[in-house]
Amino acid sequence: MRDTDSLDGWTDLAYPSRHMVFEHCAEAIALLDPYNDRFVDLNIAACQLLSYPRQELLEFPVSKLFGHQLADLIVFTQAVMDKGRGWTDELRCNCKSGERIELEISATRLVVKGVQQLILVLREKSQQRYQRDQAETERTMRGGLIEWRNILNLFKETERDKQLLLSSVGDGIYSIDSDGLATFVNPAGARMLGWAPEEMIGKNIHRIHHHTHADGAHYPVEDCPIYKAVHDGMVHEGRQEVFWRRDGTSFAVEFTSTPVISDSRIIGAVVVFRDITERRTTELQLQNALVELKTLKQRLEEQNAYLQEEIHIEHNYRDIVGQSEPILKIVQQINVVGPTDANVLIHGESGTGKELIARAIHQASKRRDQPLIRVNCAAIPAELFESEFFGHLRGAFTGAVRDRVGRFELANGGTLFLDEIGEIPLELQSKLLRVLQEGQFERVGEERTRSVDVRIIAATNRDLRAEVQAKRFREDLFFRLNVFPVHSPSLRERRADVPLLALHFLHLIGARLNMPGHRLNKGDMARLQAYEWPGNIRELQNVIERALITATGAELNIDLPNTATTEQVAVAQVSERIMTEQELRTLERDNLSAAMAVCGGKMFGKDGAAQLLGIKPTTLASRLKKMGLD
Repeated sequence: MRDTDSLDGWTDLAYPSRHMVFEHCAEAIALLDPYNDRFVDLNIAACQLLSYPRQELLEFPVSKLFGHQLADLIVFTQAVMDKGRGWTDELRCNCKSGERIELEISATRLVVKGVQQLILVLREKSQQRYQRDQAETERTMRGGLIEWRNILNLFKETERDKQLLLSSVGDGIYSIDSDGLATFVNPAGARMLGWAPEEMIGKNIHRIHHHTHADGAHYPVEDCPIYKAVHDGMVHEGRQEVFWRRDGTSFAVEFTSTPVISDSRIIGAVVVFRDITERRTTELQLQNALVELKTLKQRLEEQNAYLQEEIHIEHNYRDIVGQSEPILKIVQQINVVGPTDANVLIHGESGTGKELIARAIHQASKRRDQPLIRVNCAAIPAELFESEFFGHLRGAFTGAVRDRVGRFELANGGTLFLDEIGEIPLELQSKLLRVLQEGQFERVGEERTRSVDVRIIAATNRDLRAEVQAKRFREDLFFRLNVFPVHSPSLRERRADVPLLALHFLHLIGARLNMPGHRLNKGDMARLQAYEWPGNIRELQNVIERALITATGAELNIDLPNTATTEQVAVAQVSERIMTEQELRTLERDNLSAAMAVCGGKMFGKDGAAQLLGIKPTTLASRLKKMGLD
């Protein structure tokens, strides 16, 4: 039949038989005009399904029924218009009662009087499931009748055979007469219920073990599936119900109640039941494990995504390198504050290794097995601040194509390192302060309040006190972060560590570039120690890497801006201030340590520390012993 002929006279009274078939069809059918957002016609079943009078359905827009899923409705109808037919089970309809029902919709494109329209067949998903369950029940009933008919034939042979057979069954079995009184109970069933078999004979079984629901609510005998088999002659099942023991305890069961028919008359029922407590416990544990696994998987995926970003960030080194007094002070501070949960504020110039200190504090804490999540506050646009820190829901804003976990949630149980904290705009600092004070936040687009347990380590190259005075940084946020301040010294403040750091980078970068065998000579070390290092450790690393790349043979080409000589630096330092005796001893000790490090621990001979310092080997040995240096 052609589209043009299919429904031209759908409601035409000239075809009463066709209209009658449509009107009284058991399936809910509706004719939709998608261009005008109106129903053209609906049959009785469709009006009953949607709980609206026909006239009311014809008057208001179809989108009113699917307003909460208007986009999905448009996509579905457009697909049907393009392909000619379609099916979906993802739409839910608003009924007049306020209930929202889930639908399965089959749709076909038709041409009605030259206009393209859609004919919809609507089915309620819960009703579809019910019908499938009914069909399954009927199949079970047919199988159960045959099974129990065979058992009953065995019963007829002898009473002794019956007792031997049923006594050996591990499931509980009992039979009842048409009044619901027990006529037989096998030992396994009586044992599960806490009775002796003879004590149950002649008593109302429902009142013995099935009188109450799991929540303690009364279970009327007329609603009991076991007794329904006696009245309607159908097999009834209970899959997750409760039986009560004699001592008042209960256990989960599944059972089948099968009617017993003799001479076309129902004379009773046989019930088989099984204790499923252990199985239910296992299922519950499995469900909980799956939920936990899903949550863990999501968190690991988010952390993995974060780590994939972090893997491209080159860390300066793995351990804190240095023996100068400022470094020893930092190590002591890490040992003090690390095991606590106190917030730490690391301040110092760029390139001094503030992130390395943060990682060392995290490793010294009880949170070391949890993640350390790094956030570069200076790299986050103001409009994405909340999303980056707290996460968002899908559709919360343009471009939010999926749910996203924020950095606070990723760091839950661990440590959050807020690098360049001074770069956060003033108007956004209050939102950060709230989560620091209360440990609570909401994802963007979500009303649910989430709680986190996060330790904060912040770092900045700004003078936050001056920023507070200038009203560019909140004072309350500053005090919340500055619980334990740590100063990350510049390389100028720890010149004695320059040789150690230079050697560290020489070996590290040389291994990475596959360029081993290079050494720094005395002149190189003097130039490195004399330089002011405005870029600090990061600049030193770059200088060593550039020297390795441009090296010809074993000699390195240390490329530094014009600097003063070692002697000029010493004169400048002395001219600035007079050093105390203790400072002179500390300077001498640091100088000896640096010389030994440069020479790889070699004291005597060519390229030895004594030659580098211009003193006799015996004098060097005496000074090392005097200062307690190994």
